[in-house]
Amino acid sequence: MNKIIPVFLINLVVFFFSCETETKKTEGLETCFTGKLVKKGICMNYVIEVMDENFDKNLIEINWLDDSSNQEFQNVFTLASVCDFPNDIMEGDIFNFSVLENYNQQCAVCLAYTPTPEKSINIRLC
Repeated sequence: MNKIIPVFLINLVVFFFSCETETKKTEGLETCFTGKLVKKGICMNYVIEVMDENFDKNLIEINWLDDSSNQEFQNVFTLASVCDFPNDIMEGDIFNFSVLENYNQQCAVCLAYTPTPEKSINIRLC
């Protein structure tokens, strides 16, 4: 029994450090882009402008007219991952983000309508 405990502790330490190293590698490969919150609508109906030229244009609206303000925006999308977006980011704020391929939203969001682009993206701040 006394020999099992040290072996278990050594394996636990090795496992802990190997997981931490793997997480750092994954984060290092993350591609980050620059975005600007251009519309902070009711019920998390947020519109983000992509400020990077090399961003995939198929994911965003190249030109979008906001019917409520009659203002036109370029290179924008609707925030899909509303549960994890910080409340302290205000209209006009610039931030870095990465695109999330898989995202499982787990929060309640009201259904009030604010015009937003048709294309939406799940993101995470870098």
